[in-house]
Amino acid sequence: MDLFIRIKDGQPFEHPILSDNFCQAFPDVDLDNLPPEFARFERVERPTLAVYEIMVSDQPTYELVDGIYKDVWHKRDMTVEEKTAKQQAVITAFNSREQVSNWSAWTFDEATCAMVPPIPRPEPIEGVLVVWCGADNNWKETPARPVDENQYKFNFLSWQWVQVVN
Repeated sequence: MDLFIRIKDGQPFEHPILSDNFCQAFPDVDLDNLPPEFARFERVERPTLAVYEIMVSDQPTYELVDGIYKDVWHKRDMTVEEKTAKQQAVITAFNSREQVSNWSAWTFDEATCAMVPPIPRPEPIEGVLVVWCGADNNWKETPARPVDENQYKFNFLSWQWVQVVN
């Protein structure tokens, strides 16, 4: 998809235009020999952020890069305060879970900003639900979930499915 952008006072003006729309709006402009008030434009996907990075803006800026105007996404490292707040939010959410004592052996990994088990989760087996068993401090297969019209939740302390009663 070819895109173009209008240049006004040496700066990108408004938003990129699809080539078909550009040709309709500016039929006298030669796409292979653009006048100074137009330039080619290239879309750039929003980058994936590292754990402790944040976007400066939800929108890119349009900047000249290697002779072509492009989307430029600005990101920055979190401040110490932002990093601490993010870590605390993860820990608080984890500790707010129902039956939290089941995961008491898990620890916070600062590098990934996530709670991690002391033993990595085993590879999934199709049709088998394996969850963390805090009593054994290991991964364990759950008993089969009852198949009827009732709703159930898993009780990690009794290691069984319990019917939800409203």
